[in-house]
Amino acid sequence: MRWFEGSIPAAIASAKQQSLVFVVVITGEDEQSAQLQSSWEEDKVSEAAHNCCVAIKVDAKSETCTQFSQIYPVVCVPSSFFIGENGIPLEVVAGSVSAEDLLKRITKVQQVRGVAKVAKYRKYTILVLVGTKTPIIIDKERSHILMFCRCNRISLISQEHFTLIADGCNQMIVLILANYSRKLCVVFLLLRLTKKLEDRREQKKKGEEEEEVRREMERRKQGKEMLDFKKQQEDDKTRRIMDERNREKAEEKAARDRVKQQIALDRADRAARYAKNQEEVEAARQAALQARQVEQEAKKDAAVRERSAIARIQFRLPDGSFFTNQFPAESLLLDAREFAVQETGHRYGNFSMATMFPRREFTSEDLNKSLLELELAPSASVVLLPSSRASNMVRQAQGGGFWAILEHILSPLLAVWRYISGLIAPSPPPPAGEATGSGPAQPETLRKRTHEKRQEEFKKDGKIYRLRTQEDSEDDTNTWNGNSTQQM
Repeated sequence: MRWFEGSIPAAIASAKQQSLVFVVVITGEDEQSAQLQSSWEEDKVSEAAHNCCVAIKVDAKSETCTQFSQIYPVVCVPSSFFIGENGIPLEVVAGSVSAEDLLKRITKVQQVRGVAKVAKYRKYTILVLVGTKTPIIIDKERSHILMFCRCNRISLISQEHFTLIADGCNQMIVLILANYSRKLCVVFLLLRLTKKLEDRREQKKKGEEEEEVRREMERRKQGKEMLDFKKQQEDDKTRRIMDERNREKAEEKAARDRVKQQIALDRADRAARYAKNQEEVEAARQAALQARQVEQEAKKDAAVRERSAIARIQFRLPDGSFFTNQFPAESLLLDAREFAVQETGHRYGNFSMATMFPRREFTSEDLNKSLLELELAPSASVVLLPSSRASNMVRQAQGGGFWAILEHILSPLLAVWRYISGLIAPSPPPPAGEATGSGPAQPETLRKRTHEKRQEEFKKDGKIYRLRTQEDSEDDTNTWNGNSTQQM
C-alpha cells in the first residue's frame, strides 16, 4: 500500500487536485489495528485504492488524530474514513475487516462517487454506449469517464475513441466505439437539440428572473409608497399634538404671568410697609450708634491718656538679649540711658541708642528730651550700639605702641570672651526703685531673662512651637488701639 507521507491538509489538497477520494486510516497498537493494516497491504486492495484514493495513516494517540476527531468523531480504533470532495464521509469502516470486505467497500465508494459526478456535470458530457440509442450524461474529464465505465462494467476498445466536439461556447466529450461510428450524426443532432433545449431553458430562466426582479421592484415600490403614506400620517399626527401642546403651554404661561404679577404687587405692598417700619428702626439704630460711638471715643481718649503717661522701653543688647523697664512719659532719655548703664555694668563701654522702626539714632541733644517728645511712649524698642572703635583709638593714643599692638592682637579673643561671659554671667542688678521686677532676689531676675529669651527664640501656637522671625518680633512689640490700627 502506498501511503501519503505528508500532513492531512496536504493530503486533502492532493486529493482535490487529482479528483480522488480522501481516505484516513486510524490505527493503534492492538491486534485489530495490525490486521487492518495487513488488509490494506494486499495487492488487489492497494491497486484499487491507488486508482481512486489518496490514503493517509494516522496514529490514534497523536495530536493529528485529536484534531481529526473534532471534525469526524472517531468511535473506535481502528477505523477507516472515505471522504468525498465536499468533505462528506462516503463510507466509514469501523474495526478490522478482511481484504475482500475492504475491496467491496472501496468499489462501493467508487460507485457512489461516480453517480455523484454524473449528477454534478449533467450539462457538459454525453456518453453513447454500445447497443443503446439514448446517450448517458457523465463527467466531462476522460479519467472520470474511464472510471465510470469501469465501475459499471462497460467495456471499451481503447481510449482513442474519445472525441471532443465543440458546439458554441460549450465543450462536450462524446464516447463512441469504432463499429458504431455511423451513429455520429445522431450524436451531433442530439447535441444540437440538447443545446437548443438548454438555450430555451436559459432564456426561460432569464425571463423568470427578470419577471421576479420586476415583481420585486413593484413590491418595493408599493412598500415605499405605503411607508411614505404612514410617515405622512404620523407627521400630521405629531404636528397636531405639537400644536395642542404649544397652545397648552401658552395658556399655562399666561396663567403663571398673572400669578407672578399678583405676587409682585403683593411684594411691593409689603415692601412699602416694611420700608416705613425700617425707617423708624434705622433712625433709632443710628441714634444708639452715635451714642455708642461717643462713649467709645471717650473711653479711647482716657485709655490713650493713661497709656501716654507711662513709657515701656525694651532695651536690646548686641548679644541678642534684652530687658524691659517702665518710665514716666515725661522722663528724659538720659534717665533711660542711665538705667541701661546700670543694667549692663559698663560692659559695652560708651554706647549710643537707636530705634529700628523707624530707623533713628539718638544724639547727645536727644538725651535732654522727654520720651513723649521722642515718640517712645507708650512703648518702644531701643537698641544699644557700642562705639568700641572710638574707645580703641583713644586707648591707643594714651597707652603707647607696645600695648596698642598687644591689644590689637588680643582684641578678637577679648571680644569672644566678652560674648561668652555675657551669655553665662548675669548682669549686675539695677538700683532699687528704678527697674521693675528688681530686688534682692538676683536668680529670679536671671530666670525671667532666660525665659524671655526663650520666648523670643520660639513662638508657641497651641501645642506647636516654631522659630520666631523678624515679623513675629514686630507683632509682639507692637501695640493696638481700639480702631485696630498699629501704633509704636
